[in-house]
Amino acid sequence: MALTPSTMPDLGTPLPPFSLLDAVSGRTVSSESYAGKPLLVMFICNHCPFVQHVQKAFKPLETDFTLRGLQIVAINANSLATHPQDGPQPMARLARTEGWDFAFLFDETQAVARAFGAACTPDFFLYDHEGRLAYRGQLDDSRPGNDKPVTGADLRAAIEEVLAGRQPSIDQKPSIGCNIKWHPSAGGP
Repeated sequence: MALTPSTMPDLGTPLPPFSLLDAVSGRTVSSESYAGKPLLVMFICNHCPFVQHVQKAFKPLETDFTLRGLQIVAINANSLATHPQDGPQPMARLARTEGWDFAFLFDETQAVARAFGAACTPDFFLYDHEGRLAYRGQLDDSRPGNDKPVTGADLRAAIEEVLAGRQPSIDQKPSIGCNIKWHPSAGGP
């Protein structure tokens, strides 16, 4: 299991535009539909043990924060050439099994992942109501095998600050996970 940290783009960076297929509904979802409210963008996939370790925390995030104004979207950018188990049909099954109501988008060209500077799964990007990056980094300190509980503490604290109209602490730790599975001919970001 390769450990890849997130790239930690500059805070204040604008939300990259995107328009991608939602694997669950089959509709196209664009960044424009999230304008004006805080947005959490999660780069995840089906097979990654780091995502599997924390994925039970995603529904509570949705339950606790969407009624307070947070929007959530998940994006999978893994190559189907190397990881067909991360394709749209398995994505839809995972989302239904977990009861996620947020869109789970498939970035087939990987252009959106590159625009975000996403490097690993899971990789979390939190944008304020003006579409500026307020937090990027880890969910919490829990990793497969380190015996720390999955609490979502780091991301939850950042969400609370953004929902209150404040900037989260700039002391942010990178997420660690599996590298995004780039298309074999394209290489990484």
